[in-house]
Formats: sequence, C-alpha cells, structure tokens
Amino acid sequence: MMTTYRIHLPDPQLARGADPSLSFKSVGAEGFAEELEAALRQDVLFQRWCADQPEPDEVDPALGVVDPDARVTGRQREKRAELTVVTSVPGEVLRHRLRLLAGSHWELRDVH
Repeated sequence: MMTTYRIHLPDPQLARGADPSLSFKSVGAEGFAEELEAALRQDVLFQRWCADQPEPDEVDPALGVVDPDARVTGRQREKRAELTVVTSVPGEVLRHRLRLLAGSHWELRDVH
C-alpha cells in the first residue's frame, strides 16, 4: 500500500544529519527529492549506515526495506523546501532515512 507523506525542510541549509557521509548534499528542493528518492528505492544509504554500527549483524533488517517504485518531488517555497513522498516503505523506515539525511531539521506535515 502506497502512502503519501508531506515533508518540510524549514531551513534547507541546516538539513544535514550527524554523519556528513550520510547526509544530504543538496541545497535545493529538487536535489533533496532526488537524494531521498534514491534512499528509498535502493539500500545503499542503509548499508553504509549499517556498516558503521558497532554490531552490524544485530541491526534490524526491516530498517533496510526498499521501494523501487518510491517517488519524491520537491518544491522550493521561499526559504523552505517541501517534499512529497509516495512510497510503500513504512513510516518508521522513512523517518530513519530522513534522520540520516537531514538530522532533526525536517517536519512531517501530512500523511495520507
């Protein structure tokens, strides 16, 4: 089942996770959308994060689920970036990926 999430990055310059090697590299809404879409469609980000964990074999494999059909679009609105995510990836996994990419500098605005 596909779910639509509306995500805001109120200050795109701050939308970075704790580990720069896992964080967003983009500075605009379209770039953020491309990076998040890749993180949902492929397990590359998850695998890189997992490899850095003290006990990679003990990481819940459910956090690595992907959705090859995930779609993310981005729009720049004045200073904030707005992302619309359509995916079958569970909300917990989406939140985990967003924390890796943007740290705590994102807001969930709507889910349907």
